[in-house]
Amino acid sequence: MEVAVFDTYVKKKDGGLMHFDIIVAADTHYEKVLHFGKAYLSTKSQGSQPISAKECRFCHLEEVVPNWKRKIEQQGYYIYEMEGCH
Repeated sequence: MEVAVFDTYVKKKDGGLMHFDIIVAADTHYEKVLHFGKAYLSTKSQGSQPISAKECRFCHLEEVVPNWKRKIEQQGYYIYEMEGCH
């Protein structure tokens, strides 16, 4: 399974920065990617923060990793947290 990786930077309510990847099936529409980003931000109490093409950009395609695949099959996306997400 090939997945699309979207590099995402969102300014947090406290002024910090969250950096994470939204990983989805390669054929996922971009609007759905943004929806998944908003859903993730809600789980981090950052749901009111904007997420658009400015914050979320396509990065590359790659083969899916097994634990990503399980999450994508369950909820449609996988979030790879990098900075400021905890």
